[in-house]
Amino acid sequence: MTTKSESSLVSKNETLQLAKQVLKQEAAAIEEIVNSINETFLHAVELILHTKGRVIVTGMGKPGYIARKLSATFMSTGTPSFYLHPAEAIHGDLGCITKDDTIIALSNSGETAEIINILPTIKQINIPLISICGNPLSTLARFATYNLDAHVSKEACPLNLAPTTSTTVELALTDALAISVMHAKKFSSQDFAFYHPGGNLGQIRLMTVQQLVEKHNRKVAITTEKSISDAIFAMTNSGIGAVAIVDNNNVLLGIITDGDIRRQLQYQPNLLDIQVSELMITTPITIEHSQYVSEALYKMEQHKPRPITVLPVIDNKKQFIGMIHITDIYH
Repeated sequence: MTTKSESSLVSKNETLQLAKQVLKQEAAAIEEIVNSINETFLHAVELILHTKGRVIVTGMGKPGYIARKLSATFMSTGTPSFYLHPAEAIHGDLGCITKDDTIIALSNSGETAEIINILPTIKQINIPLISICGNPLSTLARFATYNLDAHVSKEACPLNLAPTTSTTVELALTDALAISVMHAKKFSSQDFAFYHPGGNLGQIRLMTVQQLVEKHNRKVAITTEKSISDAIFAMTNSGIGAVAIVDNNNVLLGIITDGDIRRQLQYQPNLLDIQVSELMITTPITIEHSQYVSEALYKMEQHKPRPITVLPVIDNKKQFIGMIHITDIYH
């Protein structure tokens, strides 16, 4: 065992160099594993997409922590999942598996005893198995319906013992798998908010847009006879780069953004003096005050040909309520 005095003999420079080497080695291993993303990976994604039950993820030791993370990512992105401890599984917890489920098993060696011991039961239940391991010739890989290659040539640990590079690759590979499934499901930002109601992100997106307007006091508007110069001052005060144009009854008539003004500057030398009615967008995308922020975000992100950053809020009589900006949601 290294004593305190002996450990102090390691120079700061050596420590920094070792830390950098670990990062470089793990980054290189992830780069290398990119080449293993092939048809087998696509088959694994399809298998998960067509799973009628749950995606059960298992792993022992350090890969077990990666397995827990994968299961958690699945759950938060719309794929029913849970982590099954392999040691508990061989003592009765295998009863949680149904014929509609899919198993994902992580093991660097592919010979982890606790996992190998549950393979006969998986075969008897006759459900698909995706393995993620570093040895394609291992028992686990050969047993699996599909094996995702997580091979690494060497651990970042100087002794080549502590799972480091191998678990980093497993983490990156499982993230790629979960996000690919999420993308294939067309999992949206409002779906994400639905599964995260306790988080700040979820709380904001489940607010009504009127609540968000009141929270940030985005109620800047001017009337049609005002000039572009007035519009610029209003935008500056609002801090969102846009201003609503309303009539004398506060009915929304249009909107002007700082981008609209910049695009016209080269064509109209006296632009600052013209009335806003000559430049405003008369058919802006809007949202009603009672709708949820998640719905507003969807409108903003899905707008074609490009996303928009501001959205006027109106009531059911087209009265202007206020404006929301994308930064009001992501803050």
